[in-house]
Amino acid sequence: MSVSLVANFFLDDASNKIRVKPVPWDGYQRADLITSEELAMIKKVDKQPKAKIESLLLSDGPAYALLYLRLLSKLQRVDTQHWILVMIADMLSDHEERIALFTRASETDPSFPYGPLLRMLEQHDEFIQLKTTQILTALLSAEPGKKQQQYLTPFLNSLSTFVAHPLPDKRDVAVLCLEAVLPRQEYRKAVWSSPTIIPGLVDILRRNPPPQMCYQIGFCFWLLTFDTEISEQINKKYDIIPLFIDIAKAAVKEKVIRVIVATFRNLVAKAPSANLPAMLVAKLLPFVKNLSTRKWTDEDIVEDVQYLSDELTARFDSLTTYDEYSSELLSGHLSWTPVHESDLFWKENAVKLNDKSYEQLKTLIRLLQESPDPVVLAVAAHDVGQYVKHYERGKKVLTDLGGKTRVMELMSHEDPDVRYQALISVQRLVSHPWAAV
Repeated sequence: MSVSLVANFFLDDASNKIRVKPVPWDGYQRADLITSEELAMIKKVDKQPKAKIESLLLSDGPAYALLYLRLLSKLQRVDTQHWILVMIADMLSDHEERIALFTRASETDPSFPYGPLLRMLEQHDEFIQLKTTQILTALLSAEPGKKQQQYLTPFLNSLSTFVAHPLPDKRDVAVLCLEAVLPRQEYRKAVWSSPTIIPGLVDILRRNPPPQMCYQIGFCFWLLTFDTEISEQINKKYDIIPLFIDIAKAAVKEKVIRVIVATFRNLVAKAPSANLPAMLVAKLLPFVKNLSTRKWTDEDIVEDVQYLSDELTARFDSLTTYDEYSSELLSGHLSWTPVHESDLFWKENAVKLNDKSYEQLKTLIRLLQESPDPVVLAVAAHDVGQYVKHYERGKKVLTDLGGKTRVMELMSHEDPDVRYQALISVQRLVSHPWAAV
């Protein structure tokens, strides 16, 4: 991996200006901030043609890696730190083999290379933060084994801040850096453990970003979903399946659809029981069938779409009516599908909400308490009314679990359908005797 893989216009433009800006190196030497030997090395590369610098680095690469890290450690002026960071990035750009020159600097000074660089992340200067992140991404991506783990937390903390930042350059660099590090399994685990990075990426997607950003974030999720544990939990935590379907439906760029379809394939392959029900509820199957009728330039899309179509169709064909209801309940996206208003369905299945210590009834109550969607609230209020109507001990169970109080609160909800469904359910709660008392 080279630094050129993690670049954006702001960094490139600022770096070009910094290369030609004067730095008072002679003054630093007179003030004993740098040695005469360091000054001589600096003058050999400062404002010199790229070919000359490259030739010098062939013979003196290790010495220059140490020089830049020493300068970064002891010089405090922001404009000087700008120059040092640009020189480090230039040295690494398109030269993966030079990463080792910096990582091996720890043999000379144990704080190198990460100590000086991580301190740069604490600066309030935007260029310093982003350029340092660019360099750290290259170094950390190449580190073997677990050596890099101790440096990962401050690095990911910075990415987390950038992802949530209003400045587009910070968001762009953060996503580019994540693309670069997520191929490594240990980084997937670390990013997944961050409390703010994934929510930040989801938030960007919900704000209708440009196609390129949709693709880049989709690529990050594709990489994340190679991990089985992440694939099992990610939709439950962040509800990404309906979001990704909406993005794919609106996408005009084939690569956006490609990365989303590939992510769905990972979710099905790694954790089918966790994701197929939610995909069916979100109506992915008809969308996939629509995709299969289109012409694609990328053969991977054709293969992934066929895989999804086969898996979703097999799951759909094996579903019972109650399986459909359970899938919908598990997804959290209740809507007025036919099962909700079928008296026969509730007569046959109301008691099943009690299975596994009332697990599904508790899910229904949780939706009543937490969902911001008035359709979900109305359907959930209706369903608890049906439960009480068709299960003789339902009133007591619902009251004990806190459901009665919440349904009564919803009688004053701003949405008229929620108020109506809550009223009907409360009438059933009040009119039915407590069979267990």
